[in-house]
Amino acid sequence: MTVLDVLNERGFIENITHDQELADHFQAGETTCYIGFDPTASSLHVGSLVPIMSLAHLQKNGHRPVALVGGGTGLVGDPSGKTEMRKMMTVETVAENAAGIKQQLSRYIDFSLGNARMVNNADWLVGLEYIPFLRDIGCHFSVNRMIKAESYRARLDSEEGLNFIEFNYMLLQAYDFLKLFENLDCKVQMGGSDQWGNIVAGIELIRRVHQKEAYGITFPLVTTSSGAKMGKTAKGAIWLDPERTSPYEYYQYWVNADDRDVKRFLSLFTFLPISEIREVENLRDADLNTAKAVLAFEATRLCHGPEEAEKAFNAAAAMFGSKTIPSEILPSSVIPRRGDKKGLDSSVPSSVYKESDLAEGIAAFKLYQQVGLAQSASAARRLIEQGGAYVNGQRIESTDYPVSLADATDYEILLRAGKKKYHKIIVSRENSY
Repeated sequence: MTVLDVLNERGFIENITHDQELADHFQAGETTCYIGFDPTASSLHVGSLVPIMSLAHLQKNGHRPVALVGGGTGLVGDPSGKTEMRKMMTVETVAENAAGIKQQLSRYIDFSLGNARMVNNADWLVGLEYIPFLRDIGCHFSVNRMIKAESYRARLDSEEGLNFIEFNYMLLQAYDFLKLFENLDCKVQMGGSDQWGNIVAGIELIRRVHQKEAYGITFPLVTTSSGAKMGKTAKGAIWLDPERTSPYEYYQYWVNADDRDVKRFLSLFTFLPISEIREVENLRDADLNTAKAVLAFEATRLCHGPEEAEKAFNAAAAMFGSKTIPSEILPSSVIPRRGDKKGLDSSVPSSVYKESDLAEGIAAFKLYQQVGLAQSASAARRLIEQGGAYVNGQRIESTDYPVSLADATDYEILLRAGKKKYHKIIVSRENSY
């Protein structure tokens, strides 16, 4: 079985450019494959996990992945999948974002000993001379063919239109593929389905310049069964950076997956054997919830490490009740399978308040707004009035209920909003002298 088979059976592949030739290429031995990552933020989010995991699978199957950070193309902007022009970023912002992305990719891919490469296309794009680039590269592109690409047609038909800077993006991405082909013998590019036109342009450029074959693979756009975009919640994006999305919140995102998505997400976002994942189709009720816990644990372990994954697992057990994870459900997972209950820990979002702050009490609606369990004072009032606010498991009856030291147990107060949002108040003891 080649890595192409692995990616296909796990649901990563939507399209490939050369069926048999690509299969033969992977069968022939180690190959180099790249994916580009757009540095529009200092952190990637859950929506980037499909390309990240595909590179990790490549490495696990004996191939060399290349992660290209678009430090150069990030200064231009990719129109693919967008209906309006992206705001231009400074060179300094792009460089800062690229550094953050490099750190996150290292959790999934081993870059030591030449097992993988991380490159920044700013190294060859920023210093390009315009006239030589047009003569040597631009001459291979047909404007008629370019404007037929889906990414360009969508923008051309929009009210804002297509900016000339963005029109150059296809040439730059194709040039990236050419440079990696020349410098690293990279013959495969992968990307989202919206990148099909750009990938094909790179393959054609390599053929025209070197009379050699290169190949492309695209991934499907992954949405939840409810139709929501991956990694998007009411609170915003689910980031891979623990400073933006805590490991506990990350765990909760996965454990709250729709029942219909569990098998698919296990296939895409964990390395558990596909033979075990197929058995999830037969699970129902409590057993299916157990599979969700495994999904959450394994996804968190990959992103944040085993220690943070276990903290999140124990915190969830303390809040929602501990359970034994049966050994026959996804047995390759290293999730703790004991049934003991551990107390809350640092995985749960928390705030520190002084004893003096709580001496006379803080009105519940104000406190809920302060700690972020409600977006505004009026939202906090509605939450309480509708019976959705709890202090240490007891429903709050009044919006003005004074949360005070009297509510603290071992200098901690547990607030809850609805069924699944928690926040811990830690009381800081002050010296009496």
